[in-house]
Amino acid sequence: MLNNLRLIIADIGAALLFLREVMWTAVARPVSMHEVLTQIWRVTVQSVATTGLAGFFVGAIMTVQFTMQMKEFGALGYLGGLATSGTIREVGPLLIAFMLSGKVGAFTSAELGTMRVTEQIDAIRCLGANPIQEIIVPRFIGIIVSSFFLLGIGLLMSILGGMLMGSIFAGVNADEYVRHIPTIVSWPSIASGLFKCFVFAVVLSTICTYRGYTATGGAKGVGMAVVKTAVATMVGIVIADWLTTFLSDVVLRIFLEG
Repeated sequence: MLNNLRLIIADIGAALLFLREVMWTAVARPVSMHEVLTQIWRVTVQSVATTGLAGFFVGAIMTVQFTMQMKEFGALGYLGGLATSGTIREVGPLLIAFMLSGKVGAFTSAELGTMRVTEQIDAIRCLGANPIQEIIVPRFIGIIVSSFFLLGIGLLMSILGGMLMGSIFAGVNADEYVRHIPTIVSWPSIASGLFKCFVFAVVLSTICTYRGYTATGGAKGVGMAVVKTAVATMVGIVIADWLTTFLSDVVLRIFLEG
């Protein structure tokens, strides 16, 4: 048990050192914008359909859940605002992170792991180039930037799903559903959702690139790297969600009291 704990702590430390190297390389050395844009496009295209569909049903589910409670208070007019606020602050960023971890995270880890075990990364280094600069930083930035695009798409689809379910399940028309969204969805709520999205994207991109970049042991090692990526991203995102929720509540309380 103690040895496993030491291994986990050492692994976390190695991942943090890897993140520091990636961030330093991104700031100090020029990165190919063409490669960055290619990664952004690839990540977005890979996940847009799944994210949009999941966002649609999440908005519908949130509307149903809030309808059950709000009927008792006769406040169905605020249904759209409350459902959208909950999606922006919590469900939306978490949903996008899980979608990306399941598709993009595993794919990136397998891709980099294959490059590592087939010595492609060593070949890049032998040619005098920095593998972190050439292949890691573009993927790192691509995942983070794409997460914001996907968050916007997921939130728009969640509003559409909520509007449809509000009309069918609660008898709230589209105009009434949308009317109170600007009233309840405040700028601190939007900032909290964006902050969560950024933190989750950093956690995901760090883990998947680190696991792929450090993979060893041939095809079996690549498979193990993908499995470890899936487990570590799920755990890391949940822990990051708890930390960011606590931090966001503290900052929001200070903002409102000030």
